[in-house]
Amino acid sequence: MLLGICQKTAHSCWRMRKMKIRLRRVEVNKGRQTKSSSINSKMDSKPYLVKIKGNGVHGNNAAVNTRSLNGSGVNGKSLNGNGVHHVHVNGSTFPAKVVNKSRRLTWDVKPSEMANNTLNPIRAIVDGMKLTPHPDKPMIALSIGDPTVFGNLPTDDAVLQAMKDAIDTHQFNGYAPSVGYQKSREAVANFYSCPEAPLEAKDVILTSGCSQAIDLAISVLCNPGDNILVPCPGFSLYKTLAVSLGINVKLYDLLPEKTWEVDLQQMESLIDERTSCVIITNPSNPCGSVFSKEHLQNILRVASRHCVPILADEIYGDMVFPGCSSHSLASLSTDVPILSCGGLAKRWVVPGWRMGWILIHDRNGVFGSKIRQGLVKLSQRILGACTIVQGALESILNNTPSSFYDKTISFLKSNSEICFNELSTVPGLTPVMPSGAMYLMVGIDMSHFPEFKNDVDFTERLVTEQSVFCLPASAFEYPNYFRIVVTVPEEMMVEACVRIREFCQCHYRPCTLDSNELDQ
Repeated sequence: MLLGICQKTAHSCWRMRKMKIRLRRVEVNKGRQTKSSSINSKMDSKPYLVKIKGNGVHGNNAAVNTRSLNGSGVNGKSLNGNGVHHVHVNGSTFPAKVVNKSRRLTWDVKPSEMANNTLNPIRAIVDGMKLTPHPDKPMIALSIGDPTVFGNLPTDDAVLQAMKDAIDTHQFNGYAPSVGYQKSREAVANFYSCPEAPLEAKDVILTSGCSQAIDLAISVLCNPGDNILVPCPGFSLYKTLAVSLGINVKLYDLLPEKTWEVDLQQMESLIDERTSCVIITNPSNPCGSVFSKEHLQNILRVASRHCVPILADEIYGDMVFPGCSSHSLASLSTDVPILSCGGLAKRWVVPGWRMGWILIHDRNGVFGSKIRQGLVKLSQRILGACTIVQGALESILNNTPSSFYDKTISFLKSNSEICFNELSTVPGLTPVMPSGAMYLMVGIDMSHFPEFKNDVDFTERLVTEQSVFCLPASAFEYPNYFRIVVTVPEEMMVEACVRIREFCQCHYRPCTLDSNELDQ
């Protein structure tokens, strides 16, 4: 019993001692808060000095940016090593006031500069046109660069079977490596390799269509403030991609009187120390031109003199008419490194399958490992090429019969000849006969059509009166021309040419000779 009383007494003493300690801590904290409030009041009304290892910054309510001190703050961390800014006042240290500037009072969400700088010239022009077809004439669209639209140019059965087989294996339903399956890359390398430009799987990057290939190629070669040389007239995507990335675009001229060859002297005059690459489109969109071997060699000499790499857009490679020869730039280059962009879209007539590629043709180690690594890194931003098409790729490349290619090319040449021959006799128009691809450019002598302001006005009225839509070449920064796509069925091409003739005969006006011309 005595033992129990002693234990209770000891326990009570222990509890009393604990309560006294707590009360003492409360009193101390109150004292500190009073002192802190007093000092803070003084700090709010007077300038103070923030001391850091003997240095100081004067100011009211000043905050210290620890990142400017020893790279990451005092003692390799931040002030006092605990990530809190402190102020020394009268020998004492207190937490400094930090003004929170991140709080917004109103919503203000804006699009990025990249979004604001992105513009598709074709869409900008077409969307602004008033396209109201003639109610009594069915529309004939000669403006769309999609060979599948009218259903008259189906892909080959072997191509379709390759896709079916790939699906049935159930092996291509998951993610592929960002650069594509090894076996698929080997198939592309083997298909395009030649003794003058050998390729291996490591030289191939598979992409979501040729457009992504061009995007990656521009992105890996250029920095903001650099410039690229682009053909005029030329595919509008080059400028769309470049400008959105802060890259300047310089236009070099193609000469219609020389079947759209490059004005080499003018192109060379555009090159400076910030020129990152020259884009060569061969065969051409929108011109349908095919450069000769000699002309390609002259282009390579210009690039070699200035040590500028080439981005070769060869999506229409081998789509050349009989009697013309097609040469890849890489097969002719001994010292100029080339990124060649291509894909299945046009030659195999499957643009919606989105299968493209970049062929890396290095020369003398100019690209080295860094450009290759850069392409790999860029390909990892968004996984590109469809895995099922990748699975079918080897069979598509190896098993498509040559008769399929020949039939497609024969049709395109026939339609081009019909269009050229018909429009060559139309007053005020000057068509340029193509040698490949699937386009034909037509010049408009605007002096004979005074009621139209420009090629946009001309083609807009052509839709209104004849229900024929041709793309104004202002979309390619080449005014007073229009582009015709020659993939439509033959009977539609003939009918379109008849309507264009009627339109021009209605609006054509002979030029009025001035007094000087009359005297002569």
